[in-house]
Amino acid sequence: MPLAPQTPAEYWDTYKPNRGDGPAARPQATVFEWTQYPGHGPGAEFLGAPLPQRALDLGPAEGAEAAYLARQGVHVTGVDLSAVQVARACTWWQDTARLEFVHADAVEYLASTTAEFDAVYSVWGACWFIDPDLLLPLIARRLAPGGVLAFSHAEPTGGAYGPQPMRGKWLEGRERELIVLRWQYSPPTWADILKRHGFTDIDARVLPAPDGQPVGTLLVRATQ
Repeated sequence: MPLAPQTPAEYWDTYKPNRGDGPAARPQATVFEWTQYPGHGPGAEFLGAPLPQRALDLGPAEGAEAAYLARQGVHVTGVDLSAVQVARACTWWQDTARLEFVHADAVEYLASTTAEFDAVYSVWGACWFIDPDLLLPLIARRLAPGGVLAFSHAEPTGGAYGPQPMRGKWLEGRERELIVLRWQYSPPTWADILKRHGFTDIDARVLPAPDGQPVGTLLVRATQ
């Protein structure tokens, strides 16, 4: 029986599109999706109009959103904890200009880089899996004046807020199971947290799931 990952990086090494047999196909990157339902919800315009000149993607995984923005003329840096995800993204999008992927922990990258970004975003990525009281001050330091922070993840369910354990369905059948934490809050609580860290013009809401689907998407946008 295969062993389960023992570190968060190994956990994300197993994340999609590594499920199943054989190599996965490269995403199309023809649209920017914030939700898990294709064609549902806003697109890249949620980052503002015009699009930012330079953006940081925290937890890009396959890199489809980063590649989409780069094709629109945005200079994008994608930072991911998983070496497997970064290696695949670099291979898939090696022909895409204005795009780079960095293998690093998001907190360590933000604490060490001197780069400045017009937008920092996370699509079901690092903003869901890192304590906001640790992550948000670091993001604020790297945003240009008036810069945008935007992120999305599954809506909070069951009235459970704060750090919550998450198990990977794709890890079933492993001898051991690694549980990672994800931070979930209601939209008003997210707004309060962002205000506490100096963000303004906050839009925090739940986008209901399309008909027949069980879980909506939390969407958050704020400026620095």
